[in-house]
Amino acid sequence: MYMWTRAVPAVLSALAIAALSGCSGSGTPTTGDKESGGQMTYRLGEASPPQKHTMQKYKGGTFTVTPTKVETGTKADLEASGLQLDASDVSKIPVYVSATLTHKSGKAMAIGDLDDDLVVRTNKDERSRSLVVLMGQAKWPNCPAVDFEKLLRSGQSESICSVFLIPEGQKPATVELTQGFTSAPLEWSVNN
Repeated sequence: MYMWTRAVPAVLSALAIAALSGCSGSGTPTTGDKESGGQMTYRLGEASPPQKHTMQKYKGGTFTVTPTKVETGTKADLEASGLQLDASDVSKIPVYVSATLTHKSGKAMAIGDLDDDLVVRTNKDERSRSLVVLMGQAKWPNCPAVDFEKLLRSGQSESICSVFLIPEGQKPATVELTQGFTSAPLEWSVNN
């Protein structure tokens, strides 16, 4: 079983459990707080503004992401996951992020193409993208596997759980939704 963090091209989405793509968003939150740097901050359970998908096959489609829960796992969880770990990963711990993805408009979208711009930022300002498992399947407590190839049509939602690896000794501080290079990410504060 092989894995890495989501930093590979979208071309591999057919091979991965979690598909890869780029998303870009726009809009103004109705309940979030605007910080001084222009960054939009939300509470867990608040939906993002509608995000415009940048992949050509979904052009014009919109969706929202709502992180609902963040839990920190243990070193034992990682060791029992069944993953073949790289040397750089043995000193890390998993973080489980539960979220609801909602397709708002446009052509049906794969779940894996809706969640891949989520990032966990730690209290030491390190960022991690969710894991991609190419062969086999990892097992995590309270974080069931997701069918990332499943299509959502307009008006449909799906609850998912994604796994992120962070350095041992650090804590998740925020969940971020990247919005391309020209806009600050949206972020949801994690209360530790």
